[in-house]
Amino acid sequence: MKLDAYSIHVPASTANLGPGFDSVGLALNRYLSVHVQPASEWKTVFYGQELQSLNGEEQNLIIRAAQFTAKAYDKDLPPCRLEVESGFPLSKGMGSSASAIVAGIELADTLFDLQLSKKEKALLASLLEKHPDNVIPAIYGGLTISCYNGKDVETVHVPDVAVEMIVAIPDEVLHTKESRKSLPNLLPFNKAVEASAISNVLVAALIKNDWQKAADMMNRDLFHEPFRTKNIPFYCELKEKAVSLGAYGAAISGSGPSIVFFTPHQKAASITEKLSYQYPDYLFETVFPDRKGAVVNKSLSAAAL
Repeated sequence: MKLDAYSIHVPASTANLGPGFDSVGLALNRYLSVHVQPASEWKTVFYGQELQSLNGEEQNLIIRAAQFTAKAYDKDLPPCRLEVESGFPLSKGMGSSASAIVAGIELADTLFDLQLSKKEKALLASLLEKHPDNVIPAIYGGLTISCYNGKDVETVHVPDVAVEMIVAIPDEVLHTKESRKSLPNLLPFNKAVEASAISNVLVAALIKNDWQKAADMMNRDLFHEPFRTKNIPFYCELKEKAVSLGAYGAAISGSGPSIVFFTPHQKAASITEKLSYQYPDYLFETVFPDRKGAVVNKSLSAAAL
């Protein structure tokens, strides 16, 4: 058992990308960082304004995921002190829950030297999260297309993604559970076939790095965006404006309320500046794909946080 201090860094993610609903996800270069130290009792300290609401919780998601992983391998998880900070906000469609789950899995994997494969981690994460579109890119990095049936998970990993992005983050939060209430229970068979075909073309375009075609498919989504846009202020207007400024297109990031815009190389920064000026109700950030996924650093000290 590893009793030395170590640090875990897990990327944010944007999921769905329109018609890739509950399947497609892309890791972003914003990170949840967790420094782990052995302790006599569990203690989690959350740093930064975004995470202050979590201080005082005895059983946060990181600890629950670590305990779930330990139990799956018949291990007893010893208490640790966790120091946590995040470079992206909670409940804004950037995979905050997924990153916490992945951090917990990495915590247990490192502590017990389980040497879990990425696929083993992906299955544990999907069992906890119930769908794979955020958790798996947080493990693998890059673009992932995954299928999870409640028992096992299959993933196609595309590590090199040639796109820049802008994330538009409103003040409001939107919990995934609430957002899902706007979705229909059923789609008519002919609509489901059409929606699936659109998703197939999206995935093929993404793998070819044809972001113009991918953006066209995002606009045609039938699975979730038509039902969720009412929860996203200025969504259609912002998308049209971004495209007029040179973006390929946009999608609701995860379940929202953030919006992710996809842009050609070296275009994101200038588009970000113009959108920030015209839409002060949103915080606009230029982001890039993360290619490494979750990383454990065994030499960083607590001061490195």
